[in-house]
Amino acid sequence: MDESAETFINREDAQGPLADAVFQQVLDAIYQGRLAPGSVINEVALAQEFGVSRGPVREAVRRLQGIQLVTREPYQKARVVSLSAESALELFQMRMALEGVACSLATQRMSDEEVAQLLAELEQDRQRQLRKDRGESSGPRVFDFHERIVRASGNNRIIHALCEDLYHLLRVYRRHSGTVLERKEDAYAEHWQILRAIKSRDAELAESLMRSHIERAARHLFTHLADRDETDAAPGRGRRAAGTGT
Repeated sequence: MDESAETFINREDAQGPLADAVFQQVLDAIYQGRLAPGSVINEVALAQEFGVSRGPVREAVRRLQGIQLVTREPYQKARVVSLSAESALELFQMRMALEGVACSLATQRMSDEEVAQLLAELEQDRQRQLRKDRGESSGPRVFDFHERIVRASGNNRIIHALCEDLYHLLRVYRRHSGTVLERKEDAYAEHWQILRAIKSRDAELAESLMRSHIERAARHLFTHLADRDETDAAPGRGRRAAGTGT
């Protein structure tokens, strides 16, 4: 194969379905912590792992930079975004404001059937998590309570702010806010209370519960990240792999 033909194929790979598949695989690795916050993105190793050329991997990394999950300083290798306490606090403060309003709007706009369906899906997700905790096969998680509430608000600007590009970064932070079992239990109870307020058509209470729910998650995550940073900065201690020990 001549060089021009190979270049054409690589360009097609980087812009077509293969690039989309590689992007999703790298994104899942970040979500699951296999590519830890702060870790270097090794394009050659990823290309070998996925059995593709570097073109689709390079395009995936470029797209991940666009949604703020990967950073690249001049003359430096690309890295998964590092999680900082200050950045987490800013993101969760924004969520408190926008998701609070979204919850109020959803209370007014959701039909009884939609509320009942969301309650059923919340319980199904709870059962899936219990099976996972017992080491049983639970299947991939496809339910996102917060995304469902935001989309149910019907406010396109709020949906754009929270469910498009920024959604991926928020999801990484949210994953770290819920890694402790006690927080998982609390989060489920808080989700149920929010839905109960929505079912009762109490928009003010639903908004207040959502804001309180996010504020508690923010405090949990901020404390976790601040403690981690203090440990990493302690004299004589090497920096831990980001995203571990949660």
